Amino acid sequence: MAVSVRDVASLAGVSVGTVSNVLNRPDRVSPETAARVQDAIARLGFVRNDVARQLRMGRSRSIGLVVLDVRNPFFTDLARGVEQRAAEDGYTVLLANSDEDSEREAAHLDMFEEQRVRGVLISPLADALPRLARLRKHGIPTVLVDRMTDDSDFSSVSVDDVAGGRLAVTHLAETGRRRIAFVGGPFTIRQVADRLAGAREAASRFPGVTLEVIPTRSLTVLDGRAAGELVRDRAPADRPDAIFAANDLLAVGALQALVMAGTVRVPEDIALIGYDDIDFASATVVPLSSVRQPSGMIGYRALDLLLGEEAEGPVDAGVDATREQVVFQPELVVRQSTAPTS
Repeated sequence: MAVSVRDVASLAGVSVGTVSNVLNRPDRVSPETAARVQDAIARLGFVRNDVARQLRMGRSRSIGLVVLDVRNPFFTDLARGVEQRAAEDGYTVLLANSDEDSEREAAHLDMFEEQRVRGVLISPLADALPRLARLRKHGIPTVLVDRMTDDSDFSSVSVDDVAGGRLAVTHLAETGRRRIAFVGGPFTIRQVADRLAGAREAASRFPGVTLEVIPTRSLTVLDGRAAGELVRDRAPADRPDAIFAANDLLAVGALQALVMAGTVRVPEDIALIGYDDIDFASATVVPLSSVRQPSGMIGYRALDLLLGEEAEGPVDAGVDATREQVVFQPELVVRQSTAPTS
């Protein structure tokens, strides 16, 4: 049976209120009484229930973070940035994985609302904004991460993924590639759609460059491998001479499919570039070129914005809130997988 505050008070010979003061307002208790209470706490092994206390006060010290895919190292690095900022102000981070599933995303948001978290950071799916508006209405500030938004009710921290798509395809075209394939999906994920839009824009600027789209069900290594096998199994004349993968996990899977059979060489036959520049990108059998995002900084800055909104307090009806859209610029990282062949 759990030890209660009443048990501590009984052993120390004080009131429950005195024990509460020792735990929360020690300056109101004499040193002798505080020492007696602390001795009782140690002897009984009492552990305070901070969650219950915070709920009674209506002020949680927890931040909810919902990411699209916790297996993706990009989101791991993003979460580390959130935790770094949280630690500076004594907050904890509750990490939830939507797995690109709208029902799971909604369930996580319901849980965070029930727990009265201090705020929510989310990399949302396409139809999440109405649900997020309800959180805000109930006093839970929300900031979008890795997602640009046109909705002025929400702050966001993102990368210019259209510019990132342009960077990738411009690089491929400038190294002499003309038949480029974009591998990625689903396109309901804003980041994927934006990267494709940038790729198409860049391809249109180079005479003779074509852009084929090979859709995937998700952004995983397995889906990248399946796409790579489709390309590998074509006749050589029908294959693209370059692949732009919507993230590095897809690029890693495509690389595995292309080179393991020994029939396709990277970059000699097909150049390959990914997106995110995860740590593993430089350690693959052929080091991957990639479009780098400042993942940790995205998380850090997003929580910084959220805490700023929370400090402002509720916004009265008819008064404009301060909402900020932070957009980082991506960076091209060139490695062996896109090296020129001549």
